[in-house]
Amino acid sequence: MQLENSTAIVTGAASGLGAATSALLAAKGATVFGLDLNIGSAPDVAGVSYLNADVTDEDQVRAAVALAADAGPLRTVVNCAGIGPSARILGKKGVHDLSLYASVIKINLIGTFTVLALAAEQIARTEPLASGQRGVIVNTASVAAYEGQIGQAAYSSSKGGVVALTLPAARDLAQYGIRVNTIAPGIVDTPMLATVSQEFRASLAAGIPFPQRLCRPDEYAQLVGMIVAHDYLNGETIRMDGALRMAPR
Repeated sequence: MQLENSTAIVTGAASGLGAATSALLAAKGATVFGLDLNIGSAPDVAGVSYLNADVTDEDQVRAAVALAADAGPLRTVVNCAGIGPSARILGKKGVHDLSLYASVIKINLIGTFTVLALAAEQIARTEPLASGQRGVIVNTASVAAYEGQIGQAAYSSSKGGVVALTLPAARDLAQYGIRVNTIAPGIVDTPMLATVSQEFRASLAAGIPFPQRLCRPDEYAQLVGMIVAHDYLNGETIRMDGALRMAPR
């Protein structure tokens, strides 16, 4: 699917995976609308307009989707927004904060579904391309969906839900010519890792078989571009982890 003369939505667009993806899609000719709660820190990228929007707020998402659709045929949606707090089910301070668990599920899973569903509604109204395709949606899971570590009960639950959503979503939306795929990254060098020591970063990289380094956000964006371009790729979750399999801790 070609990106020229179309619009795209990227959530979590102000930094990390979302920022890199927004820049790549814009460079390939799409008019990109980047959704985030911290757009004040977003990079200035030609072709990318930032919208202050909460992915769990139906009205805000509807407004953003409508704006993107008005600017041209909406064909690409990439869900990068998410949080990853750590807490044990039973820890030194007691049981896992239940409101924290609910918040992680709400943002990572329900937020992904909200954007997917409302964007799909709009994409389904567009004229199909010659191939019959109308658009593609890419979600973000994590290797924690498969090998959640100690303290990742909430995060793994949310990302496991995103993986489980992929195939039924692809099947549901097939009749509208909308593909749905998911990327499950390993350890990515995002701003969340910027605060840890170089020694700790090196220890993380040492556990990755090959390439023995942290993944870069632009490599995630590159994979998004490949998924958009590959019209037969549908209903698939792709691990992008350097053959990493996470240990318990």
